[in-house]
Amino acid sequence: MAEDIRRGIIITVFSTAAAVGKTLVSINMAAELAKHKYKVCIIDLDLQFGDVCNFLQLTPQKTIYDAQLAMTEDFSGFAAAEYITPYEFQEINFSVLAAPVKLEESYNITAQAVLTAISQLRNAYDYIVLDTTAGFSELNLAVMDVSTIITFIGIVDFIPTIKNMKIGYDTMRGIGYEKNKIRFVLNRSNSKTLIELQDVEQLLEERFYHVLPNEFTTAVESIHKGVPLVLYPEKNNLGRSMEELVGKYTNRLQENSKGNASLSSWLKKFFK
Repeated sequence: MAEDIRRGIIITVFSTAAAVGKTLVSINMAAELAKHKYKVCIIDLDLQFGDVCNFLQLTPQKTIYDAQLAMTEDFSGFAAAEYITPYEFQEINFSVLAAPVKLEESYNITAQAVLTAISQLRNAYDYIVLDTTAGFSELNLAVMDVSTIITFIGIVDFIPTIKNMKIGYDTMRGIGYEKNKIRFVLNRSNSKTLIELQDVEQLLEERFYHVLPNEFTTAVESIHKGVPLVLYPEKNNLGRSMEELVGKYTNRLQENSKGNASLSSWLKKFFK
C-alpha cells in the first residue's frame, strides 16, 4: 500500500540516444505504479517535442510553461498541482505535468523552475516519473541530481549507440552518482543485431537491470489507443515485462552487477 512507503521517490527515465522508447517506458511505469494504488505524477521534460500527452491522447489545458509563468508572477502562491492533467482508464489514474505546447515556449523553461515544481509535487505523490530528452543538458543533470533512480534506457543496435551509453555511464559515475542509482534497461532485446548482449555488459562493466522484449507492433498499437500496455485487459509480453520492471523497483530487488563474459575482439577494438 502507498502509505507503507516513503513519499516522493523520483524516477528519471534517461538515455544517450533518441528513439529508444523512453516515453513508452515512462508512461507504463507510471500506469503500473498507479495500478498498485500509488499516487503518481509523470512530468514530460522533453520540452521541445514531448510525447507523453500524445501517447496518452490527452489535451492539456495547462503545461509546465504556464507553471513557470505562475511562479514568476507569484512565487509564494504557486501551487504545482494546479497545472497537472489527469489521466484515467478503468478507474486507474495518474497525473501528467505536460511539456509546452508551442516550441518557442520550451526555450524559456529554466531548470530551477522545473526543480521547484518537482519539489512541490513530490510532497503530494508517492512517485514522480521524469521523461527526459536524450543527452546531458543542464535540465537533465539538474533532475538527475535529485532523482532516487535513473532508468538508463539503451538499445543494442550499432556501435555509436553503445559508445554513447558507455560515455554516459562513465559521466554519471564521474560526477559522483552511486552505481545503485543507475539502472540499465535494455529495450528491444530480441531485435536483429550482430552485437552480443554479454559483450555490451562487459564493456559497461554492468549487467542490464532489466530486459524488455522487442514488440514494436504492440507498442504502436498502445500509442494509437492511448492506453499503456500494462493496463491492457489482454496480456502481452511487453506489458508483462514492464510490470516486472516496476515490481523490481517497488520491491527493491537486487541483481548481480558483475558479468563474466569476455568482450569479443571485434567490439573491443572500438573502445580502446
